[in-house]
Amino acid sequence: MAKNVAQDVGVDLEVRDPENINEHVRVMYEDTFAEPEGSHSIDGVWICSYKTFWAMKNCCYIVLSVLCGVPCACMWAIMFATQSFYNIWCCRPFMTSFALDLRCCADFYRKCVECHLNPCYDAAARMFSQIKFHHRYEVV
Repeated sequence: MAKNVAQDVGVDLEVRDPENINEHVRVMYEDTFAEPEGSHSIDGVWICSYKTFWAMKNCCYIVLSVLCGVPCACMWAIMFATQSFYNIWCCRPFMTSFALDLRCCADFYRKCVECHLNPCYDAAARMFSQIKFHHRYEVV
């Protein structure tokens, strides 16, 4: 029943992180606890702690996701919808308008440079264009 509902909605119940965006929060027992050679507890303690770790981790995650999963999804949906709205209806039109205004300013600045600075640069270029360098290699 759940698989049919998931297929209708378009949710993959097997692969829930296909892009591996939360790979950094994968915590394994072996990543957390390790007993080096010479410091081993009783086998029963090691097995019991392993089972306790996984039971508590899974139980807490399930309880937290049941209590907070849907409200968090609602909060993030509202957040992303707000950001999308802001970018689509506020930022992009403003940036387009700003770019149009800057294009006019850029044309004015270009004309000022062409009229005032280009003659100076042309004169300096002509003055220094007559300098010639000759390199002579001598062995001593």
